[in-house]
Amino acid sequence: MSQIPGIEVLRYTAFSADPEGGNPAGIVLDASGLDDAAMLAVAAELGYSESAFLTGRGEPGGTGASDAREYTVRYFSPKAEVPFCGHATVATALALAERDGPGDLVFSTRAGTVPVTVTREGGELRATLTSVEPDVLDIAPDDLAEALAALDWPTADLDPALPPRIAFAGARHLVLAAATRERLADLRYDFARLEALMHRLDLTTLQLVWRAAPAVFHVRDPFPVGGVVEDPATGAAAAAFGAYLRAGGLVPDAAVLTLHQGEDMGRPGTLTVELRAGDARVRVSGTGTRIGG
Repeated sequence: MSQIPGIEVLRYTAFSADPEGGNPAGIVLDASGLDDAAMLAVAAELGYSESAFLTGRGEPGGTGASDAREYTVRYFSPKAEVPFCGHATVATALALAERDGPGDLVFSTRAGTVPVTVTREGGELRATLTSVEPDVLDIAPDDLAEALAALDWPTADLDPALPPRIAFAGARHLVLAAATRERLADLRYDFARLEALMHRLDLTTLQLVWRAAPAVFHVRDPFPVGGVVEDPATGAAAAAFGAYLRAGGLVPDAAVLTLHQGEDMGRPGTLTVELRAGDARVRVSGTGTRIGG
């Protein structure tokens, strides 16, 4: 627990049981008295890719789930508010579960309603979020060319089996697939150039992927629009990627996928993506842990 200008801030990492792995997030469980500027200041001082702020609490059962605990949640990067953040959602759900016990939660976000379930498996808590309705869009050839130029990725380094698309499951992400693990590992990009393109296309991150096996992927997420070079573990992008794979017929309608992220940053984490037949939404789950005392 930390104090930033009199505000109680918790620090958790998501998608790893190791405090040195996964993606850290700041969490303010009672941000009802904070305005936008104060929330942005907290996020900027923490310097994590995102922090979550619970600005209100609804009545249990307000969405029809009789036992669900309901909260209004906002997410800020060090530079701006974002509509949805998966890793901060998981981290916040785990913090609430440690305080109040596991169970069902409902988060009201700028992107829509996001149910979250926290279960205890052995001695470990695990959170599963259910995305808003996803969408997958084509990207214009000129925009793709600009993205590749900013990354300094030749077109020949892309995997033709996984075509570039923009995917949404709460936030927009450009999915680009590398043909080799080596290509994915070599990430040196033009920060300002990529940031400008992402603002123009309303992208939150780029979801850079390499397929290691039919249901196993390594992923990386540049996040210059948030003031962060790279996001260590990205739940919103994982949800969007699951939707992308299913929309392209690249995985079965019902599938469980494993995404490894953060290895190239020295913060390894694991995200589990579940697709269910007959349900367009995507489920992303992972563990996490508190950072510090």
